[in-house]
Amino acid sequence: MNYAAVEKILAETGREPGATIAILQRLQAHFGYLPQQALEYVCQHTGITPTQIYGVATFYAQFRLQPAGQHVIRVCHGTACHVAGSEAITEAIADELGIQEGGTSEDGMFTLEAVACLGCCALAPVMTIDGNTYGRLTRRSAVRILRRYSRQAAIERAG
Repeated sequence: MNYAAVEKILAETGREPGATIAILQRLQAHFGYLPQQALEYVCQHTGITPTQIYGVATFYAQFRLQPAGQHVIRVCHGTACHVAGSEAITEAIADELGIQEGGTSEDGMFTLEAVACLGCCALAPVMTIDGNTYGRLTRRSAVRILRRYSRQAAIERAG
């Protein structure tokens, strides 16, 4: 664990409980998620209790306690997407990857998240992968898109 990085974050954000969100945001920006060791260090070197820090970290969807996959898939579950079949899209992706919503594939390639709204209602149902938007999805088209990402990753690994 890079405690020097954690200490630098604390020096820049402050050590008071009121800085909890800022500390967590900076930790996640640095590590890509919130490592348990970093959270323990923060609690030992600030006025923030473990209950407070984990309460904030688990309340806000922006924080993750586990590393994300190389590609983050976000499936919209807003009203328009829900009506257009986003549940089926999420199920198809989960089945293809062998994971549950919120999980990361065993190979570390994909993380699947359901989100409240992506703001693309006219394209419902919608998903994004690494910020790229894919709309008017079917179970089949969603899986086809995932397989393209997998093939591209295999090409990059081989070459």
